[in-house]
Amino acid sequence: MPVRALVEAGERFGMASSSVRVALARLLAQERVERDERGRYRLGVAAHAVSGAIRSWRRLDDQLATWRHGWAAVHRARIGPRRARRSGDQSLVFLGFREFEPGLFVRPDNLKGSIGELRRQLLGLGLEDSAKVFGLTDFDPVSEARARGLWDPDALSSAYREACEALAQSLSRLSEGPAADAMTETFHLGGRVIRQLVLDPLLPEEMAPAAPRQALVTQMREYDAFGRGCWADFLRKHGVSHRRAPVDLRVIEG
Repeated sequence: MPVRALVEAGERFGMASSSVRVALARLLAQERVERDERGRYRLGVAAHAVSGAIRSWRRLDDQLATWRHGWAAVHRARIGPRRARRSGDQSLVFLGFREFEPGLFVRPDNLKGSIGELRRQLLGLGLEDSAKVFGLTDFDPVSEARARGLWDPDALSSAYREACEALAQSLSRLSEGPAADAMTETFHLGGRVIRQLVLDPLLPEEMAPAAPRQALVTQMREYDAFGRGCWADFLRKHGVSHRRAPVDLRVIEG
């Protein structure tokens, strides 16, 4: 995307062009974006792991395996550089871990792949190398109940329903409104709901029903297609590659 497109997009959200350029310079220094010889920007190597995690929202259930009542665990030292601690915190949030006791974080071991693959994913998202990632089994009944209590299934289900309602209301309202309003609102609301889905703990059915989450993913796919349509002319004007939505290979293969 050329810088002029980023500047124009920023103006739609009340951002001064100078602020956009300063932010780009900072992201470039952090290797979160990179620039080609034509001055066009794309995501950089430091953003690939997070970008991959964000793109996963469309097929969350593909990440799940049968839960055999084991737990994935991470033990972290309680001291370390502040920046490394923040990155480690982010990696655990992305994969739905909660702090069971000081320095020990757990989640149901119901994600596809081995503990070794989980470790590599956490390290890619910013977990410090000194952290220990391992499996836990045979919790005593009290610890098992305490671990399950780290999440509130009712609150998760309520949040799914509220997000579905917000998307439906926005889609109905924006379908008849000004294009400029649709561009900004779909970006804000769609981004907020995608964040909600990406940070979902993906609890097993034994802990929280999956149907409300699946309903939100379906609703968000529809909203995403509408939002992409709202931005299509803007992106086309700036020569930015655009699709209405990513191709779902499962549909093609089926």
